[in-house]
Amino acid sequence: MSKRSYLKALYKQFVLYTFLFISSNLLAQDIAFKPSEEIQYELAITEAEIATYYPDKYPVRRWENLQPNVNLYQSPYQISLFSAESGEDNDRLWSQTKSIFAYGFGVIGIIALLPEDISSWDKDQGVVNKWSKNITEGPIWDRDNGLLNLIGHPYFGGVYYQVARKSGYRQWDSFIYSTLMSTFYWEFGVESFAEVASIQDLIITPVLGWAYGEWAFITEMDIRANNHEVFGSTFLGVTALILLDPVDSLSVGINNLFGKEIIKAGTGYVGVKSVPVSSNGETESQIQLNIHLQLGDGRGYSSSRKHLKVGVNDPIDTGIIGISYGIGEVFLDEQWQVSDDVVSEYSLGLYFSKNFSIRVSYAKTELNSLITTSEVAYENYSLDAQYYFNSQSSLRPYITSGFGEMMWQKDDEQKTFQVNIGTGIHYKVSNNFAVQLDWRYYYSSSNKSSENTIASRVVYFFGQGER
Repeated sequence: MSKRSYLKALYKQFVLYTFLFISSNLLAQDIAFKPSEEIQYELAITEAEIATYYPDKYPVRRWENLQPNVNLYQSPYQISLFSAESGEDNDRLWSQTKSIFAYGFGVIGIIALLPEDISSWDKDQGVVNKWSKNITEGPIWDRDNGLLNLIGHPYFGGVYYQVARKSGYRQWDSFIYSTLMSTFYWEFGVESFAEVASIQDLIITPVLGWAYGEWAFITEMDIRANNHEVFGSTFLGVTALILLDPVDSLSVGINNLFGKEIIKAGTGYVGVKSVPVSSNGETESQIQLNIHLQLGDGRGYSSSRKHLKVGVNDPIDTGIIGISYGIGEVFLDEQWQVSDDVVSEYSLGLYFSKNFSIRVSYAKTELNSLITTSEVAYENYSLDAQYYFNSQSSLRPYITSGFGEMMWQKDDEQKTFQVNIGTGIHYKVSNNFAVQLDWRYYYSSSNKSSENTIASRVVYFFGQGER
């Protein structure tokens, strides 16, 4: 090519690039002056495609991202835990369940090898015989149940809950899973090697575990969406993630240790992000599904892939959990020879609908003995069911009935089985608060004794509360 031809070709390229540069700037200015025009973004990859690329390595499904049968919510309390009809990941659920059993019974094996002065296990009686005896004696009301149990049991109930929740199951099924695990794996399983199962733990663990577990589930999403940081610290963020879900964290650690997927692990979260839609600074909020996968070789794979519209109208959530505190007056049978007095009363229940609820109530106080004038410890617990009338109104009369025990001094195992019946009024203050006033009549067929209680209480409902 001659020098003249080369310069001519170079000039043509210069003119072409100059034209493209000016055209692109004019186009950008044209867009800036037309902010109302909608800009469409096409995704390079979708969640469904990720699942296709890694069909055996895609453990993350969230109920909010599934498409359940339209008739599911017509019977909202049906249990789908064992059917996975809506696309839940039952393989992940079963994989992590097996890991929990392995962890628990591994600990039992280690404790059994420890000296008796450390383990406090009577090896002469035999570990299996001890377990069998505790199973047949329980469950009982644990009168020494301390604050640690009120924290520890809901925590582990929440850990069980997240195993199912992160496997794509809805809140109700996750609660059922937590109930089964805390009852048969822990209370009548691992813990029965050491002590008799506790009635309040059987209730508190799954019910408050549901409330804590859902909070932990949402909190983990927020931390992951914030680049695994808490207060700007990755260390605090990673530590929080381990504490929020130790089962999944331990499973990921085991996979990393062996360099392959032994336990199906990983998590998914939804984040809200402001995305620019024009060059003049306008933005829109987009909901993003974010995925953290645990691949077969033990490496982590993170991504933000698919913009979603998340809309779930599941009527069953933590809003059906009600916890209350109140005071009342107890009127005891004369045969007990103690004075009547004010009692503090607590309750924890599931308010299944505006017509029906079940709750466990506990009352305690110190009463004066009419014989010795000394104080006598009094306790009472009962499992009751309530049926409400006038359900569409904020003011709802109800009837209640149940059974339980009246208990005296803690160092005295005297307990009296009782049945009860009563009536009351429930007033809805807001979605999250209500007040109740009721009267209950207790009767013991063994002692031919009868008691009456009048009590008022404030009820708090978790989450969105009553809908």
